[in-house]
Amino acid sequence: MAPREERADVVVIGAGVLGLYQLYRAVQAGYSALLLEAGGGVGGTWYWNRYPGCRFDSESYTYGYLFSEELWREWSWSEEFASQPETERYLNYVADKFDLRRHIRLDSKVTSAGWDEGAASWVTGTSDGFEARSRYLVSATGVLSVPQFPDVPGREDFRGEAYHPARWPQAPVDFSGKRVAIVGTGSSGVQIGPEIADEVASLVMYQRTPTWATPLNNHRISAEQQAYLKANYASIKAELDASVSGFLHKPPGKKAFDDSPAQRRAFFETIWHSPGFAKIGANYDDLLFNQEANAQWCAFMAEKIRAIVTDQATADRLIPKDHRYVGLRPPYVTGYYEMFNRPNVSLVSLRETPIVKVTETGIETSDGLREFDIIIWATGFDFGTGAMLRMGIVGAGGLTLNDYWAAGPVTYLGIMAHGFPNLFFPGGPHGASGNNPRYGALQIDFVQDLIDYARERGRRRIEVPKQAEQDWMTMLAKLEAYSPFEKRGQYYGANTPGKPRVHLLNPGGRPKLDAFMAAAVESGYQGFLG
Repeated sequence: MAPREERADVVVIGAGVLGLYQLYRAVQAGYSALLLEAGGGVGGTWYWNRYPGCRFDSESYTYGYLFSEELWREWSWSEEFASQPETERYLNYVADKFDLRRHIRLDSKVTSAGWDEGAASWVTGTSDGFEARSRYLVSATGVLSVPQFPDVPGREDFRGEAYHPARWPQAPVDFSGKRVAIVGTGSSGVQIGPEIADEVASLVMYQRTPTWATPLNNHRISAEQQAYLKANYASIKAELDASVSGFLHKPPGKKAFDDSPAQRRAFFETIWHSPGFAKIGANYDDLLFNQEANAQWCAFMAEKIRAIVTDQATADRLIPKDHRYVGLRPPYVTGYYEMFNRPNVSLVSLRETPIVKVTETGIETSDGLREFDIIIWATGFDFGTGAMLRMGIVGAGGLTLNDYWAAGPVTYLGIMAHGFPNLFFPGGPHGASGNNPRYGALQIDFVQDLIDYARERGRRRIEVPKQAEQDWMTMLAKLEAYSPFEKRGQYYGANTPGKPRVHLLNPGGRPKLDAFMAAAVESGYQGFLG
């Protein structure tokens, strides 16, 4: 019979990209470590999100691990933007290569985590009655791990098949000849639609807010590119380590109106055909701050959409009218606009005809009932804080994290919170926007170095000083005005009913994260060690 209680120096929650790296760092440093994972396998986001079309929109080799040159040389990504099955295989390969599985307990959903002041340790419980006691607790649950369902009357009454992309079944879903609805046209909805459009009898895309979707421009990685990647690990790692966004895309070094109208149009054409996030990182230097520059790029994209989509009424509905580029998180697509030229695919604007209710047979909007065999709720996530506020975390003096964050998350570096000693949450709220594994790895390195520093000095308790936390929060508040994101989007929690509408990212980005980390290290972590 499996033990119902275990002790470890470090308990990690979540077996995603960051959780596995945190486990690796702890084990390498000689700590006893245990990772608790709610799912039946490793991978985190890339375990749960196995829906059709799920893939990176960061270049595969920039998203994967950089801590091991041997791993870099052994693993060959097949595509510029890898699909979910390949990414899941990669993360399983990492778990095996570095002998991490013996430290991982699967099917272990955390339901409680309490700080024991007398023993200076955390007691963490799971839904199956298991309990772990540890000196340190690291929540690597990520910002996109809790699926969000809309509050629609009758949603549970539907008698057909219903799915959320983040809880997709392991067995393939049979779409052949089915009448399918996809509710939501964010990052997952726009990936699923083109993948299934040629299988289904009919596909209706229910769109509340159109987004500025642009081509992913994926391709197979050639033998020549593979050879280049293998030979240039050191320089690529150095470039990614220095990159503000965590990408290899290079800004052009010019502003939009440095170019003539003809040059600007030619430049936009190049950007349209560039890969993924190069639409931001390699676009004009002032794109996100100059409204007229952004408006011209939006006009160019709108022209592209109208040229692709035959029905101009549909094209018009697909073009955002209420936000600039990067006002909401822009998705990257393959065949999405082309899909609407198929006779079996249609678009419903929920602004024009909102959902009234879901029935046993379909979705009723203000213009009537449409019947479906399958409904896919591609309605996003409880972003940033969703997972952490569902784990029953109780810190010093009985302070609950839910109470401390009642008005929104209060953090230091997006890693720690005052009143919660020896608790760390890399990859959580207030992280730098960009290529998440890149800044997340920096956060984990900071956490592990801090734990090592405390061990070397015989200290058992680490807590961020209140002033350090306040300094970080003051920086976030001052720089929020420079964030391009709309307050009605997920990065403000606006898609989650009842959630405080506060900025959940770090508008200072990686430069501020680096600066605050460096200051803490240079001070000898002044005030952190109890």
